[in-house]
Amino acid sequence: MSNPWIAIGALALVAVVIPVSMLTMSRLLRPSVPEQGKRAVYESGEVPTGDTRIRFNIQYYMVALLFVVFDIETVLIFPWTVIYRDAVANVGLARVLLPMLAFIGVLVVALAWAWRNGAVRWVRSPRTTAQRVDRKS
Repeated sequence: MSNPWIAIGALALVAVVIPVSMLTMSRLLRPSVPEQGKRAVYESGEVPTGDTRIRFNIQYYMVALLFVVFDIETVLIFPWTVIYRDAVANVGLARVLLPMLAFIGVLVVALAWAWRNGAVRWVRSPRTTAQRVDRKS
């Protein structure tokens, strides 16, 4: 009787050896012609202007992170709603409803915390604030 871990080990070995060998072969066979044009920043054929490091507003990442957290909430609640009636009939209302209410309660507390700390408040740039003042004048 053969050990199933041997097959898993062989598969892991192949999964490591093939990419490493391909990278090694491509490094050995590729031409190496250093040019200034290859080191330049590529901007769709345009001449690069300014610094390549652009400062992004952290608010974009915060909104994306909150979206992922509350999107997972939907993924977890949907199957629960599908089996709700059958579960209540088999187990009882309290054993079905209390864990979901606790889960939703934790998410409400998380949303309140994010709201209080300003994670969902959109930051206005000084330029838009100046444009708004100019329109009122």
